[in-house]
Amino acid sequence: MNLRALPLISLLALLLATLPLHAQFDTRATAAYVIDHTTGTVLLTKNPDLPLPPASMSKLMTLNMVFEALKDGRLRLDDKLPVSQHAMDYQGSTMFLNTSDRVRVEDLIRGVIVLSGNDAAAVLAESLSTDGTEAGFARMMTTRAAELGMTNSHFTNSNGWPQAGHRMSVHDLGILADRLITEFPTFYPLFAETEFLFDGRAPQNKFNRNPLLKLGIGADGLKTGHTNEAGYGLVGSARQGSRRIVFVISGLQSAQARAEEAERIVNWAFRQFVEKDIASEGHMLAQADVWMGESSSVGLVAPKDLLLLVPALGQNKLEATVTYQGPIEAPIEKGQQIAELVIKRGDMPDARMPLVADRSIARGGFLPRLRTAAKLLLKQVAGGAQDLL
Repeated sequence: MNLRALPLISLLALLLATLPLHAQFDTRATAAYVIDHTTGTVLLTKNPDLPLPPASMSKLMTLNMVFEALKDGRLRLDDKLPVSQHAMDYQGSTMFLNTSDRVRVEDLIRGVIVLSGNDAAAVLAESLSTDGTEAGFARMMTTRAAELGMTNSHFTNSNGWPQAGHRMSVHDLGILADRLITEFPTFYPLFAETEFLFDGRAPQNKFNRNPLLKLGIGADGLKTGHTNEAGYGLVGSARQGSRRIVFVISGLQSAQARAEEAERIVNWAFRQFVEKDIASEGHMLAQADVWMGESSSVGLVAPKDLLLLVPALGQNKLEATVTYQGPIEAPIEKGQQIAELVIKRGDMPDARMPLVADRSIARGGFLPRLRTAAKLLLKQVAGGAQDLL
């Protein structure tokens, strides 16, 4: 493959000036995953793909299954679901449901999100399971998780109750959080609710356990988790201005440590990184050689407004190149992706952004093709002569 690196560094240096190398955030969590939701930039990983007991954070997968069922009509918010003895027998955090209840789906969803109700999750699971059991629903969860790219998740129940083999990685939980935010905007605001009192039954369990929701830092979700085996964890998200971050932490030693670590991560993610405009849609960044076309070159333009997340402070300059396999053979269609903008950001992963043709170029007739062949021959001859010097 012949990759061409074009002189774009000076242009980006003018746009972005001097930018920093970022240091890895020192987290006390056993595992952590932080991503800038707006740009898709991963900011922090620590044991991201290690399968761990997720405790109640795995209820997010149950909610994903419920939201999918609501979206395709298998379930309605006003449907009233029966409570089995199995669901009623769950201990820990519950809605205090009993077998005489018929509970609206919307109330059960709030019971899962705000109250972390183990019984509520089991009721929803049994209603959607192909065999009517929570275990059957857990198998459905595992299959669906794999389809969504969550390769380190295996479920044995709907709510994260301690059980052998019930595992998720923080990376998988991050993928799931991103999906809930992006795919279900109608339901996502429920994650920001701080209080839900169901039927006056459990005044001692009416508050959302997410410690960030009342801090005024843009937090609006998603789910806490705790068991003795898992420690204290949180799948969180916060929005400030045009940016949103999603983070997952697991294995903290106390609720206070979880709250402190979550707030530290949110502050770090928003203060240590900033968005920069690279190019507006249609802006030409470079040109590429064309083979056998009506024109000998084609402009490389941004297909959309290009944003880049960069460290906020420091001394390292960004390095950028445009690469393409060339010369590019005609015909070329306008808007066809034919190149890539690659930007190095110190310790951060390289940013890769597609570039497209600014216009269509038809295959040339005899004379343009003859000129192209002659130019290539002259370049080869000149290159061979230099090799002899």
